[in-house]
Amino acid sequence: QVQLVESGGGLVQPGGSLTLSCAASGNIFRINAMGWYRQAPGKQRELVASITRGASTNYADSVKGRFAISRDNAKNTAYLQMNSLKPEDTATYYCNGDIMVSALTTSRGYWGQGTQVTVSS
Repeated sequence: QVQLVESGGGLVQPGGSLTLSCAASGNIFRINAMGWYRQAPGKQRELVASITRGASTNYADSVKGRFAISRDNAKNTAYLQMNSLKPEDTATYYCNGDIMVSALTTSRGYWGQGTQVTVSS
């Protein structure tokens, strides 16, 4: 069984910063790409940022230059540093990991439960 647990969300003023963490645990053989997604009320879930095992990154245009994704492979953990936050960044943020549970199986995506980020004065 694999679990992803996000932490670090909260209420922050516009222009502020937050760092989200996503810790994967359980029966993990290898984690390939990891990503952060977000979903605001009434909107579809969207990709915010992703990172490969080799640390190649990809960002949504709306967060380029403000957010930074990173990971610690030894700790099976991904991070999302969010700076210059705007009210439109308000959403539930979800972590996704493309995970293999053994060398004999193909990878599949696992989701965390989400953490709320609210940007408001």
